[in-house]
Amino acid sequence: MSDPKESNLQNAMEAIIQVFHSYSGKEGDKYKLSKVELKNLLKGELSDFLTGSKDPMVVEKIMADLDEDQDGQVDFQEFIILVGVLTIACNEFFKDCPTDSGSNKD
Repeated sequence: MSDPKESNLQNAMEAIIQVFHSYSGKEGDKYKLSKVELKNLLKGELSDFLTGSKDPMVVEKIMADLDEDQDGQVDFQEFIILVGVLTIACNEFFKDCPTDSGSNKD
């Protein structure tokens, strides 16, 4: 459990690491995600993202984009690229949404 004195960013980083390792290593290398493990992670953690896509090959495309070293697996460094890209996309989406408070944060 996270220490309440830790920052939100520390907690988020810890959660990302824990999520990755909770799915990695069920097949083969415990420090990498196989295609099946990546698919399970996406289904378990980002199901809205997967169901929003009409492309039946979405997992294969994500795998191909992330697997920079072409070893058929996604290591943590490759995975964090996905997290970063999705976080940027969410930020872009939400920054243009009106807020209830009406305040404009720069």
